[in-house]
Amino acid sequence: MQWVDRIGRRLKLRDLHILLTVVERGSMAKAAAELAISQPAVSKAIADLEHTFGLRLLDRSRGGIEPTAYGRALVARGRVIFDELRQSVEEVAFLADPSVGELHIGSTESIAAGLLPAVIERFSRERPRIHLDIAQAVISKLHYRELRERSIDLMLGRIPMPFEEADLKAEVVYDDQVVVVAGRQSRWARVRKLTLADLAGERWILPPADTMHGSLTAELFRAGNTELPRAPITTLSMHLCCQLAANAQFVTVLPTSVLRFGNRDRSLKVLPVRLPAQPRPVAIVTLKSRAVSPVAKLFIECVRRTARPDNKGSIS
Repeated sequence: MQWVDRIGRRLKLRDLHILLTVVERGSMAKAAAELAISQPAVSKAIADLEHTFGLRLLDRSRGGIEPTAYGRALVARGRVIFDELRQSVEEVAFLADPSVGELHIGSTESIAAGLLPAVIERFSRERPRIHLDIAQAVISKLHYRELRERSIDLMLGRIPMPFEEADLKAEVVYDDQVVVVAGRQSRWARVRKLTLADLAGERWILPPADTMHGSLTAELFRAGNTELPRAPITTLSMHLCCQLAANAQFVTVLPTSVLRFGNRDRSLKVLPVRLPAQPRPVAIVTLKSRAVSPVAKLFIECVRRTARPDNKGSIS
């Protein structure tokens, strides 16, 4: 296949964009409606692409449209092409006016309940015209897919160790150990020394067992030679944990960063339970093959400054 003759002069970005939309929506009719063009125009764009490559790119059936192996390859690279174009346009705009821009961020629940609001408060004061779009999710390979598909620019969250994602870069910004927490009015808040065994009969809030947070919590109890309590509530919501524990009815385990940045009313009390230290790195995760935009660099620097140990919060 000669690039100049068969691709360079004939492949149109508009047609490629139409193909991506058809695959994402699963039908030509839905793609036409989204793009505000006629369905025949969509069909012609796909036909032109298939003629250019000399290959079938889509399989049509009553159930909808699915890309062929050739179509999947073109769509995967096409997403990269349009992402790079979008980034180049944003970079040019940033160079013309460094006070504006847009950034898409993925965040885990614990970061959204602690560090992230503190970073956003600082960043928004310094760069008030930069728009931040925040997507909250659980760290998993499924969530990494959003980085790989370039729907987010970076992700903030606790990562597993060792970090084995070869196509991703993780910059660790701090180690987020966990503590046992209850409400300040809890009867345990005045005790000077405790063990996990002392709290075995309490009403616990724990993360689901099939999550990274859940498995690490189970390891803490095993290391303390204590059976994992039967918790009346399991949740990944740090906001829910904080609110319920603050009412002095429940005991829970929280990352220190949630208390450092989120315990402003000091309604939560760290209980004097010594837990074994475990590596719990919080990192900024980016895609290695994707250039970090000027706006992302500014935000990453703000994360570093906010997370520094000398930036005191309200652990108590």
